[in-house]
Amino acid sequence: MTQPMTLPTSLPWKTALETQSVAALDMLENAIRACPERVWDDAATPLPQRFWYLAYHTLFWLDCDLSQREQAFAPPAPFTLGELDPAGVYPERTYTKSELLGYLAHDRDKLRLALHSLDEVRAAARCVITAREMSVFELHLRGMRHVQHHTAQLNLILRRQTDSAPRWVG
Repeated sequence: MTQPMTLPTSLPWKTALETQSVAALDMLENAIRACPERVWDDAATPLPQRFWYLAYHTLFWLDCDLSQREQAFAPPAPFTLGELDPAGVYPERTYTKSELLGYLAHDRDKLRLALHSLDEVRAAARCVITAREMSVFELHLRGMRHVQHHTAQLNLILRRQTDSAPRWVG
């Protein structure tokens, strides 16, 4: 078993976590905004690989991970808890770009609040989400990696379908 990570005693770790998390969300937003309608819900692409669904999946799980307790987690309307279903239930309809940009704004606000209250004690605490055996700090890093992973997929879709993709956000 690995030893838990010890965080630095100063605030630079918190600043770095915030700036990199915000940059990851900026890149996701840029990809969503850059997606043309013909690529958004391309019927020739299997549903789990469609642009809109990958963006939605990313936002849903970020929202879930940022929740204080999974029992209290409820995504904002019109989104549902179907993503939690082990059977792999997909949304009943295609979400629009404006709906997902609204979800992104919701997640930004939730991230800002979570990071505002994050101190060394809270960061080192075990997260309360059942499926996540890690510290709250590590959960934030995991969430950022998840956003980056799917944003890279979205940018690859854009590059393949439009020969263009948003630039890196520093």
